[in-house]
Amino acid sequence: MADGFNKVQLRLCSAAAPAPSLPPSLPRCHKVVVVRCEGINISGNFYRNKLKYLAFLRKRMNTNPSRGPYHFRAPSRIFWRTVRGMLPHKTKRGQAALDRLKVFDGVPPPYDKRKRMVVPAALKIVRLKPTRKFALLGRLAHEVGWKYQAITATLEEKRKAKAKLHYVKKKKVAQEIGKLKKIAEKNVESKIAKYTDILKQYGVLV
Repeated sequence: MADGFNKVQLRLCSAAAPAPSLPPSLPRCHKVVVVRCEGINISGNFYRNKLKYLAFLRKRMNTNPSRGPYHFRAPSRIFWRTVRGMLPHKTKRGQAALDRLKVFDGVPPPYDKRKRMVVPAALKIVRLKPTRKFALLGRLAHEVGWKYQAITATLEEKRKAKAKLHYVKKKKVAQEIGKLKKIAEKNVESKIAKYTDILKQYGVLV
């Protein structure tokens, strides 16, 4: 499960669905979940990226627009479509690979209780120079018709507050366990002294 926050879009896409010459992730039966897609960064300034997307919105079938191309507005679906372009999605193998990818705006349950991984090769701070301009995918999506930016932000604030309480509780329990462990070690110190000396002799304990 990868966290999309502060990652460069195309770098993150290539980590999920790399070129055929590289060891693939999706085509190799790995399930990939990407959360917080609204926090993904796109290289290049915002206005230029917006113009590019507005040009894409103009591309449609004249006689029957419902036949496509389909213009997704949600950041997760924009990211999904970018990954799709890197896969042979019209083949059975490509379709199966794409089915193994899940994308989400925010961090919905049950993924809010799972560990999120960082993709170092896709980090903006690693890949872009500090002076380079970039655009947030969430803001771009909002300005081309995504309606759930505020709702997603509210849900994220609630999730973070809940996670903070859980972390404080977890830290407190860990401290108590640490204290009890020290007391237990002190209680049996005289009983295991003989074995401790042997272990120190062989370099197992320092």
